[in-house]
Amino acid sequence: MAEQPAPTTTTSGVDAAALEEVVTYTSELIRIDTTNRGGGDCRERPAAEYAAQRLAAAGLDPVILERTPGRGNVVARIAGSDPSADALLVHGHLDVVPAQAEEWTKHPFSGEVEDGVVWGRGAVDMKNMDAMILALARSWARTGVRPRRDLVIAFTADEEASAEDGSDFLADRHAALFEGCTEGISESGAFTFHDGAGREIYPIAAGERGTGWLELTARGRAGHGSKVNRSNAVTRLAAAVDRIGHHEWPVRLSPTVQAALTELAALYGIEADPAAEGFDVDVLLAKLGPAASLVEATVRNSSNPTMLNAGYKVNVIPGEATAMIDGRFVPGGEDEFRTTLDELTGPDVDWRFHHRETALTAPVDSPTFALMREAVEEFAPGARAVPYCMSGGTDAKQFSRLGITGYGFSPLKLPPGFDYQALFHGVDERVPVEALHFGVRVLDRFLRSA
Repeated sequence: MAEQPAPTTTTSGVDAAALEEVVTYTSELIRIDTTNRGGGDCRERPAAEYAAQRLAAAGLDPVILERTPGRGNVVARIAGSDPSADALLVHGHLDVVPAQAEEWTKHPFSGEVEDGVVWGRGAVDMKNMDAMILALARSWARTGVRPRRDLVIAFTADEEASAEDGSDFLADRHAALFEGCTEGISESGAFTFHDGAGREIYPIAAGERGTGWLELTARGRAGHGSKVNRSNAVTRLAAAVDRIGHHEWPVRLSPTVQAALTELAALYGIEADPAAEGFDVDVLLAKLGPAASLVEATVRNSSNPTMLNAGYKVNVIPGEATAMIDGRFVPGGEDEFRTTLDELTGPDVDWRFHHRETALTAPVDSPTFALMREAVEEFAPGARAVPYCMSGGTDAKQFSRLGITGYGFSPLKLPPGFDYQALFHGVDERVPVEALHFGVRVLDRFLRSA
């Protein structure tokens, strides 16, 4: 490895070069188009090679692994100073969702840096976190820093679809690379949420709803469109989709959501006991104002119709019709989800899981969660870090098969007007340079002490 320049340190222990590199790496990773449309045509290999080269330059021994040619994953290990400590997984995905260039202010794969902002698909989901990890590994190599625990770094393919070529493949076929890992951190946590009343809240994810993407199939009697047909597959499907889309799911509060509600209520001076009999979550949510959006999607299961497919000619009644449903279930809610879908689809429509992954819960009273909270609040004075449950899912689901408890922790300090949740998969995705600097400092503080 080439001799590194003498480090210039900041108050966090991160050297100044890392603050420049995190911006460069975010921009350059965005320029590598890793669009995942879900049909298997994504190629993460160039981004995997980019990450591996920078990890190797930090003195590590990364490996690139593929289930399918071109679908690259990267894994490397940083040795900790305490060999008796459990290892910690730090992971990020390399693929991104599609973007229509004509809808954007700047080209989604330009990686342009202008007026202190990095633009492009992946700026928050989640090439920013990938860049933070790379910049931190390089900084530690220059400054001689070692974390207490072994850190396993993983950059994955295919997170934006089924994960079959990414974390699913790694967990099933390369479990030995994650030996000793008991906890992990990844996306969708420790970002600034502005409540509109001057408060800065940093939600740290300690749970995820389960994924239940469904395919519905209705069968009937094919025939001429001008004839009476009591066995019309389209009619049967439409009725089932309407029932599913309008179903009011009952409240089911997981431990993480109860903790989130308790802490948010206390922050606003509201007396509330989410564990009490007769507790009305909707009354509390109405009192929380904008902060309610952090939890309202995770107090129930959900089922949203998203795709319909039937027929081939206007005057022909098809014998089959299909629909896709984006279903999500809270921790502990899968059995109820299945039973309810059986009832809602009825006798004339079959359903199956197109893709299913488990719901997750992580303890909010763990030393690891406390250290994440401390790291955020050290660099965001006056802010409050709180637990929350993700409405969607991440690669933590697959890694949980290895006994790894997952948290969402990819810190960003965002100014008012930067709606993190809206930028996820949204138009004009972008991230401030200062948010990246904050993220590197917070990650450094947490990972050195975890």
